[in-house]
Amino acid sequence: MVYFIGAGPGDPELITVKGRNIIEKADVIIYAGSLVNNELLKFAKENSEIHDSSKMTLEEVIEVMENTVQYGKIVARVHTGDPSIYGAIREQMDQLKKRSIKYEIIPGVSSFVAAAAALEKEYTLPGVTQTVILTRMEGRTSVPGKESIEMLAAHGTTMVIFLSIGMIDELVEKLKTGYLEDTPVAVVYKASWPDQRILRGTLKNISGLVKEAGIDKTALVTVGDFLGDDYELSKLYDKSFSHEFRGAVK
Repeated sequence: MVYFIGAGPGDPELITVKGRNIIEKADVIIYAGSLVNNELLKFAKENSEIHDSSKMTLEEVIEVMENTVQYGKIVARVHTGDPSIYGAIREQMDQLKKRSIKYEIIPGVSSFVAAAAALEKEYTLPGVTQTVILTRMEGRTSVPGKESIEMLAAHGTTMVIFLSIGMIDELVEKLKTGYLEDTPVAVVYKASWPDQRILRGTLKNISGLVKEAGIDKTALVTVGDFLGDDYELSKLYDKSFSHEFRGAVK
């Protein structure tokens, strides 16, 4: 059996209990060494076989999986954050299906929610926005034209931009086509790690702050008025608002 595990954003305590339990009993662990916190490997049993997938091809990863499960052993395929977001697991699952190898996906805490926790902010503020867009700039991996930063920025919602901090100048210019220059921006470097850093600014000055800090990878860019202080109170706890579990208070 192969288990795809979301390891969380960095803090080893943010892996799910289920994910940790699988790592503890896995015979083989394949982990994304360039991103997953090595502290998670302390949960592995003493005789487990460990592979760093940052040095492997897809074919090599699948070969290790196939060679392991044929002996009835367990493979823990450990991805950073949640594997459904920029995790490249679809291609692995399709290869396993071709080989009739069973697998299960164990979700994890994504870095975008760890970033919100670090910022002490709520992405979906009443009266501000109820939509969160997760995206990235086009780099070596292309982005469909209808998903360009300019087209997404036109909605004016909360945006969380992955894998783009190294192109901050270009990113800011594209965001300005949809947001005002004074729109708040926050950059979270290595959310939940011991060396986490937060930069706060606006579209006008965030590029300079990022360069001054020397941040060029492993950071999320968050954009939108959710970072401000103006919003409406939730109807959920409004005493004049009744719902299934509580009547209105007069």
